[in-house]
Amino acid sequence: MKFRGLIVATVVLLALVGALYWSGKHKAADDATATKDAPPAILKLDEASITKLEIKKKDVAPLVLSKTNSGDWQILQPKLFGADQSTVSGVLGSLASLNSERLVEEKTSDLKPYGLDQPRIEVDLTEKNNRSHRLLIGEDTPTGGAVYAALAGDPRVFTIASYTKTSVDKSLNDLRDKRLLTVNPDKISRVELIRKNQTIEFGRDKDEWQILKPKPLRADSYQVGELVQKLTGARMDFSGDDADAKKSASLFASATPVAAAKVTDSSGTQEIQIRKSKDIYYGKSSVVEGVYKVQSDLGQAIDKSLDDFRNKKIFDFGFSDPSKVEMHNGTKALFLVRNGSDWWWNGKKMDAGTVQSLIAKLRDLSTSKFVESGFSNPPIEISVTSDDGKHIDKVSIAKSGDSYIAKPDNDASLYGLDSNAVDDLQKAADEIKPATAVPSK
Repeated sequence: MKFRGLIVATVVLLALVGALYWSGKHKAADDATATKDAPPAILKLDEASITKLEIKKKDVAPLVLSKTNSGDWQILQPKLFGADQSTVSGVLGSLASLNSERLVEEKTSDLKPYGLDQPRIEVDLTEKNNRSHRLLIGEDTPTGGAVYAALAGDPRVFTIASYTKTSVDKSLNDLRDKRLLTVNPDKISRVELIRKNQTIEFGRDKDEWQILKPKPLRADSYQVGELVQKLTGARMDFSGDDADAKKSASLFASATPVAAAKVTDSSGTQEIQIRKSKDIYYGKSSVVEGVYKVQSDLGQAIDKSLDDFRNKKIFDFGFSDPSKVEMHNGTKALFLVRNGSDWWWNGKKMDAGTVQSLIAKLRDLSTSKFVESGFSNPPIEISVTSDDGKHIDKVSIAKSGDSYIAKPDNDASLYGLDSNAVDDLQKAADEIKPATAVPSK
């Protein structure tokens, strides 16, 4: 019995070895067939090595682009323009690794049946070693979804996907840099907004903006940041038609000036002028030649007054957690100190909910309008310490008629306050109470 079992085991083992051998051999054959049948690549280039790109189409002036020493692309023909770097990169990405869908002919003697004798599109690529490649794109295939293509000097004819043709079939308008200001948004240090009756200048220290002119004032960094975003995001709206360009220039000349903006980064200062004709805004930039329609939100972003850009918050501690809050209101006094997550006053632990309610009122306290006078004999004085004791807000609040006026110690401006806002603030201070004792078990 043992001998018979050994024979059976040997037969099973030999069968398994044979199956594995046959499977491996069959897989190798399949892989070889798949490799043989795979459509061949047309171009395999290092995209970074390409230094020149030419796109030629029937009845259209050739487009010639070149890479500068800095690595950026620019348009040389039909006229010198800056290029849209991302669009050019997309074109080069499609060309550098260009695969065929099918090999039509290994060695053709006549390109005419494929529309390659007079190609619809011709794309010339030059590498930094002066090697050149010329791609010819002809007619659509009868079944659609693909087009015929060939390389100059190569007898083979291929098909490529129609979307590949679309990715390289670009016009001057497609490849042109449409930015009206080319400054680096992250390196802008100054913005000057020149209006008819006033010039406003902003300066940036890291991520914080300050109003420098007409006088030093606290700026609303969000509002100034939005202005910068609209300026650096301004794009020209143009058809490329000479008649439209002349019409835009004529309308700009007679349009109502809205404002001019000067933007400065490490590369220098650029300027854009915005004018409005009926409901359409037009822009003229110092960077590019011509006048262009611009988005209405750009016109609205620069058509603002000084007060629109001023910081309307009374306190600057923002969303940081204060460590001390001191408030004097006539004969009433409040002195809160935070230890960890607990708040204390006169040695007593205070109810955290009522303290946070007061802090929220202080954080949200904002002006309803800026005033020039009327501040005297302030009965309310508030001090808030934050940022580990590095930042202290001190604010005095005085009654003025039916409303109030606030004056921060580090700011000469006067901030008008609604009486309801101050009443709510005083009520929040009065409602602060000791924490409820937790019964011992």
